Amino acid sequence: MNTKFKTNLHYMAVASIVVLSSCGGSGEEKKVETEQPKTEGILLTTAEMEKASNIYFDKCAGCHGSARKGATGPHLLPEAPEGSPAPGTKTLGEAGLRAFIENGTPGGMPEWKGIMTDDEITLMTKFLQLDPPAIPAFGLEEMKATWKVFVPVADRPAKPVHKRNIDNYFGVIMRDAGKVAVIDGDTKEALAVLPTGFAVHILRTSASGRYIYSVGRDGRITMIDTYSEKPTIVAEVRGAYDARSVEVSKFKGYEDKYLVFGGYNPAHIAIFDAQTLEPISVTSTSGNACDGEKEFVEEARVASIVASHTDPVWICNIKERGMVDIVDYSDPKNPKVTEIASARFLHDGGWDATGKYFLVAANASNKVVVIDVPNKKLVTMIETGIKPHPGRGANIKNKLGSLWITSHLGENKISFIKTNPGEGQWTVVKEIQAPGNGGGALFVKTHPKSKHLWVDRTLNPDASLHSKIDVFNVETLEHKKTIDMPEGVDGRMVHMEYNKAGDELWVSVFMGKTSGILIYNDKTLELKQIIKGDWVQNPTGKFNIYNTTHDIY
Repeated sequence: MNTKFKTNLHYMAVASIVVLSSCGGSGEEKKVETEQPKTEGILLTTAEMEKASNIYFDKCAGCHGSARKGATGPHLLPEAPEGSPAPGTKTLGEAGLRAFIENGTPGGMPEWKGIMTDDEITLMTKFLQLDPPAIPAFGLEEMKATWKVFVPVADRPAKPVHKRNIDNYFGVIMRDAGKVAVIDGDTKEALAVLPTGFAVHILRTSASGRYIYSVGRDGRITMIDTYSEKPTIVAEVRGAYDARSVEVSKFKGYEDKYLVFGGYNPAHIAIFDAQTLEPISVTSTSGNACDGEKEFVEEARVASIVASHTDPVWICNIKERGMVDIVDYSDPKNPKVTEIASARFLHDGGWDATGKYFLVAANASNKVVVIDVPNKKLVTMIETGIKPHPGRGANIKNKLGSLWITSHLGENKISFIKTNPGEGQWTVVKEIQAPGNGGGALFVKTHPKSKHLWVDRTLNPDASLHSKIDVFNVETLEHKKTIDMPEGVDGRMVHMEYNKAGDELWVSVFMGKTSGILIYNDKTLELKQIIKGDWVQNPTGKFNIYNTTHDIY
């Protein structure tokens, strides 16, 4: 990664300027480092600022904001903004910041002691007491400068050149390695391990299931073709300095035509050609908040995005503003955006069983927001618990009705929301707990053919809990089994995904000394296989092609 790229990527945390100094009447260029910000004796070198910016970008920005103004987590500014209950970082000082970094919080912040070195923690206690650097522009022109097509559309095969079952491929994120592995779910072979960008966050598939799109925390979108003999990167582009979400057009007649990208910083919605990743348009998401004083929010980041199967629209969730943006892509150069005010801060969400209603967590408000997508209106907002975090949620049906499920970061609670018409619709009709104390759950998962609901506890600070998965019976909602970490791997269990048939459940093991992918028999709940090796590096999200394409969860 070159210096210019790093400088832009980390918002010019470090910089150099070229000045002219005269000597005997001749002009001589000299590169002089800009003076680093000081806070009561704190002075960091250029190298330290760059290292600290890397750490913050990787481990902190997702919850505290790229500009450190706060989101799911509190602000991390030297002086507390007016009205903020959280103190400034200078007030906390090195000792206070160290306590939070090392120990985490019950609300879902992981403990970084043992993951970050002591020197890294010390560096961050200093860095966080300095003013955050300014963020340069990144618009359509900058995107086009990064756009690369490695295999033109005309040179790609018209049909698969192999006999493998693409529907049961898994795209697996190797987060810290900046790679995506494509695994044959039938044979469990790694077909390719591809460099895709820094800290990949999610994968999405084209409406046809042919292409896999990855997006990382460097804002890079990578397009992978599964029709070739081995999965191959055919195009890439950067949509921002930081991002979390992409999605494709899925409405009939628009399949595989367009891709939407949600920028964290700069905060915007960008539309690309889904065949080539050529940038088409950019729409800023900055604007007024949904509630309170309705202040103007510049860093209004785009969180989760889903694609409607019933209309040519994407549902983009504008985190800090609490706005659900329904983006009509029938004219991608001039997309029409319908904004629906809801609650802050919008994060993850997914469809109910009908595909008509979208449910999304507003985790700073402890609510789940329900949107009627065809009619583009807010249905209701439901109190569920402290910091709901559903991933895309999970849909089941039992004697209580059709239920959409969310877990919570901030407390030990799994909430079941009735979605079908009748008494109790759009209310929490059941709450259950997993064994042990505290929240920290990131994902829930089931499958239409399964009798089980799987729940992780990845961000629970208790090592005896974040290394386990709990399984519940979908009919009775009773706890059925706690699955312990098997021998041969160690770390935290995170993110569950089914195969196409719904009879296998895959779980990642990361943030330990030995990573792996665990494969369980969904009927017996017994471990079938562990995928590990030098190429398995901190796996996180896993995305089955068929389930992702058809929004099965």
